[in-house]
Formats: sequence, C-alpha cells, structure tokens
Amino acid sequence: MFEAFANIFKIPDLKKKVLFTLGLVAVYRIGAFVPTPGIDGARLAQFFDNIARTQGGTLLGIMNMFSGGAMQKLTIFALGIMPYISASIILQLLTTVVPALERLARQGEEGRKAITQYTRYGTVVLSVIQSFFIAMWLENPAHFQGMQIVQFPGWWFRLLTVITLTTGTAFIMWLGEQIQEKGIGNGISLIITAGIISRLPAAVIQLVSLTGAGVRGEAQIDAFKLVFLGLMFIGVIVAVVLITQGQRKIPIQYAKRVVGRRMYGGQSTYIPLRVNQSGVIPIIFAQSIILFPATIAGFIPNRALQSLAGSLMMGRPLYYVMYSLLILFFCYFYAAITFNPVDMANNMKRFGGFVPGIRPGRQTAEHLDFIMTRITLPGAIFLTIIAVLPGVINSQIGIPFLVASFFGGTGLLIIVGVMLDTMRQIESHMLMRHYEGFMKKGRVRGRLG
Repeated sequence: MFEAFANIFKIPDLKKKVLFTLGLVAVYRIGAFVPTPGIDGARLAQFFDNIARTQGGTLLGIMNMFSGGAMQKLTIFALGIMPYISASIILQLLTTVVPALERLARQGEEGRKAITQYTRYGTVVLSVIQSFFIAMWLENPAHFQGMQIVQFPGWWFRLLTVITLTTGTAFIMWLGEQIQEKGIGNGISLIITAGIISRLPAAVIQLVSLTGAGVRGEAQIDAFKLVFLGLMFIGVIVAVVLITQGQRKIPIQYAKRVVGRRMYGGQSTYIPLRVNQSGVIPIIFAQSIILFPATIAGFIPNRALQSLAGSLMMGRPLYYVMYSLLILFFCYFYAAITFNPVDMANNMKRFGGFVPGIRPGRQTAEHLDFIMTRITLPGAIFLTIIAVLPGVINSQIGIPFLVASFFGGTGLLIIVGVMLDTMRQIESHMLMRHYEGFMKKGRVRGRLG
C-alpha cells in the first residue's frame, strides 16, 4: 500500500489532481478559523463548552461537527456545507413528486446541470434563512447564560452576519465543485470529511486526559477499557466497510438480437443492489427530527416543551427508541424514492434483458422490489446500531461524545465511505497507467451513486 501511495506522485496528471485537492481542502480549513465580525468568539466557545459538551445534543452540535468546529466560534464557514446538503436532499425528494423536475432529471447532462443550478439557488436561500435566525439568536444574552456574545447588536449586525455566513457557504460550495471538476474524489464529501477529521486531534487529547490521573489520583479510563475501546473501534470500522461495500447481485441475461448482419446481446451481467442503499441520509434526517425539540426548547422557555426535550435527551430510553424507529423508517423511505423497480424492469424489457426464471415486466419489478425490501432490513438495522453506539458509549462508559462519535454515527460512516470512494478513483487512474493499485488481489469498490 505504501508503494501505491508513492506511485501516485509518479503520474503527473494524478499528482496534479491530488495536490490541487489537498490545496483546496487546506484553503477550507484556513477559512474555518476566520472569525465573523462583531462576535466574541471566545465567549461563544466557552458557552459551547459549558452546555454542549456532548457536541451532539442539539442541531447546532450537528452543524458544529459538519463544519469542523467552525460553528463553535462562529467563523465565516460556520454554516459549513449543511445548507448545500439540505438543498440537495430537498431537490432529490422533489424530483420524485414534481413531474417537471422528474422530466428534467431524465434529460441527461443538460437536466443534471439545471438541477445543480437549482440546488445552488436553494443553498443560498437556506443559508440566508439560517444565518438570519442565528444572528437573532446570538443577539439575546438570555440564550448564553447572560453572556454578551454580540458587541453591537442591531440590523447592521444581522445584515453583516447574513452576508458573511451566506458568502462563506457559497465559497465552500464553489470549492467542492472545483475539486469535483479538477481534483480527485467527490468535492463536497471530501470537505465534509475534512471537517470531521479535523476534530480528531481534540478527541485524542480528551481521551488521553481521561486515561491520566483524575482528582482522586485514579484514571477515569483504565487500561482494560482502553484496550476494549481500541478493539471495538477496529471492529466498527471493519463492519462499516463491509456494510458499505455490501451488494446483492441480481443476474441479468440479454437475449440475442440480429440487426442487419450483426448480432447483438447474448451477454450476462448483473444489477448491484446495495445493502445500505440510503447511505447516511436516514441518520441525518433522524438526528434533525429527534433533536429538534431540544433545540427549540433552548429558545422558548415553555414547561411542556422543556419536559419533552428532557425525555428526548441522549441517554434516555425514549431517545433511543424514537431515534431507532426514525432511522428504520427513513431507510425504507429513502430506498423507495431512489430505487424504482418499475422503471428498471421496463428498461430491461426494452433492451431485451431479463432475470433468469422471472418473466419480464411486472413480475420482474415485483421481484426487484421484494429483494430490495429484504436487503434493506439488515442495512437499516446496522445503521441503527452504528447511530446509537456513540450515545451508548457516552452514557454507559462515560466517554465524551466528541471521542465516542469516532466509534460510530454519521461521522464514521462518512469518513469510511468517502475514503473508499476516493481510493477507488485514485486506483482507477493508477491501473490505467499500468501501476498496481492499493490491493494486490482484488480491487477497491467505491460507493455506487
């Protein structure tokens, strides 16, 4: 593998792409430290440390994770790429229910460009809305235990904050598109991964501090727990790789056709159905919904809302039950809107393809739908286990959520998936130049779609 990494820099074109990608990721990380004007970043960071030690107790905690800690000090990249992710998901959902967008999606490259442009517009709109409410939230000292976060509150501050944060998100979106066009890997995904990995040093420092002597002279984490966590970390990564790469291959046979003097078809292929068809989307949806009451309760001093938010706090039984059910639901929901067995069966029938032993048309669609429904269940159960694992480690073992989040959850799934996808693209470039890939036997399979 080390030889494969060295070979990357022996291929001029690949070397240029890799260095270009690393350069833009470095620009993103530098921008994550540029403060937004008019905000006391030190006090805001102190507030986050006081009430959000779990780094995942509210929606702001999720935004802080995806922005690589930029939300904690409200830098120019505080919104991160979350508005773009939200806009992409919204457009993807609307494509399945709005006929005009559905027709646009079927127009090939031109349709894809139009939907991408709509996604950009949606990103700007969502950024403006989110940044405005964040500015309103920052102006009220009651939200920050009496601390004055904004030096000069008012409409000028709100306008400046909206312009700054929206511009920051638009710039991140542009960086991602440039990486996608001129670099290597998926630009947006790499930016998200860079933000998540940037939290790793802080997590390691926290873990080391817990293994040291505490107030009573005893370590909070003994050697046995440390070894157990290390083995579990390796096991979780292996399991994530297996479930990310897991596929059910549906054999397809194409009938022979004679066109003029040539014979077409007759070959065998397969349709790869992913076990984890929806990726990390169900976890993101479930987190947003389950943490919404806790986030609203921080703004509205309502007793009933406070009680509901308390029962849905991480570590409570109701939290795990509702969180698990939401993940299971969104796994099937997202698989249903992204996988259309009827269209797939009709396309196969049009080109003379069929599943051996299954009649083309309606029976093929029912067969594909049945298989997708069955393989979605283990994928959904796995996602549920991975999603609740950081909370269990945090509540049962006493590990801070920042450390526990690297043992599961959205962050680990994104890191593993993006790394596999990037390695696959690099390996394809190397094999084209007659260099060995990362694996001497077999190949790295990236994520589909």
